[in-house]
Formats: sequence, C-alpha cells, structure tokens
Amino acid sequence: MDDVYAINVAKTEFREAYNTGDIGRLLAVMGDELIDYSDGMQSGYGEAAKIALRVRLQQLFANYNVRLTPIIIEIKVTGEVAVDYGWHELTLTPKAGGAVIQTRTRYVDFWKKHSDGHWRLSMFIDNADVPDRVDGAPAA
Repeated sequence: MDDVYAINVAKTEFREAYNTGDIGRLLAVMGDELIDYSDGMQSGYGEAAKIALRVRLQQLFANYNVRLTPIIIEIKVTGEVAVDYGWHELTLTPKAGGAVIQTRTRYVDFWKKHSDGHWRLSMFIDNADVPDRVDGAPAA
C-alpha cells in the first residue's frame, strides 16, 4: 500500500475513533513512543502521554457527543517517518443539553512506520486557530 494512502487510512481511523467515542480504537493509532503537545495541556511522553490522553478522552466522551473533521493540507513521507498538517474542526454537543461548542485548531502530526508496516502517530502538536489578518497586524 502506498504510504500516503496508508497514513490517510490511519487518519480516518483517528477521525472515526473520535466520532464514535472509541478510546481503544483511537489509542491503537498511536505509537508507544507518543509525544503529546496538545494546546493548553501538560506535555506527555510515551505511556504517560497515552494514560493522560485516555483520561481526557473519558471525560470528553462522557460529557459530549463528538464530531471531528480533520482537514489535511499535506502529507510528506521521508522513509519511515512522515508528517501531516492541517486543521481539526471539533463539534461538541453536550449530552446534558446546552450550547454546541465548535473549535478549530491547527495541527502537525508526526507518523512512524512500524515493523508490522502500520503507520502510527508518534507526535501530535496543535494550537488554537486564529483568523488570518490581511494587513499583517496582530489580532486584538
């Protein structure tokens, strides 16, 4: 299988795991060496990153129906390592009722091809997306 296609398949698994609230499915996309640099969160490394992510996801999925829409700009593969970047649009519908929350973050994913041939997420970085400014001035 073409590596770019294989990473797209893994990213689809990532999306569907979020959209179905399946934590095990999501963690299966991640490598054991995971580095998590999620915006506003404590940095996580290796097994500790996966444990912290599991706890965050349990809270998220307990309180919200989640809809993730990844928008991939590009996937670049160099040997056994790849990077993709783009945006994640997240829609959170409170299970207890209330206003829907919509967010958009910019992300960079680093993928590593494992000995079994599967690509797994090895590093995740994201931050809040902000509107572009035509005049180059900082946003207020």
